[in-house]
Amino acid sequence: MENTEPRSNSKAMYWIGWVLGALPSLLLILSGVLKLSGAGGEEARAEVARLGWTTGLMTSIGIVEITCAVLYLIPQTSVLGAILITGFMGGAIATHVRIGDPFIIQALIGVLVWVGLWMREPRLRYLIPLRRHN
Repeated sequence: MENTEPRSNSKAMYWIGWVLGALPSLLLILSGVLKLSGAGGEEARAEVARLGWTTGLMTSIGIVEITCAVLYLIPQTSVLGAILITGFMGGAIATHVRIGDPFIIQALIGVLVWVGLWMREPRLRYLIPLRRHN
């Protein structure tokens, strides 16, 4: 009979997971704060236009970035936050693909969010197990 209990975390795995998850969260919060503050002036507005967005959307996008990151950092809502960040990064990747820009940073943010959560959350490791091949 297979054990259905989630495996516990080692302290090291738990804290590595938090560090890996904190990195993309901090990037999203910083990006959101910059959008809300209007930092960057004319250069930022030119970059937003190059990406195909209007500057009027920057406040809304900044709020979404910060909200997703905060939801991810709260343990009780971390899975919802990870799902929302994944969707947000999917949109960012699509934007960059559409204009022919590289999108590795956006993809890495999504990967780090899920690897970090997987490392700190035993229930997620139960749902998404990594198995050794014999």
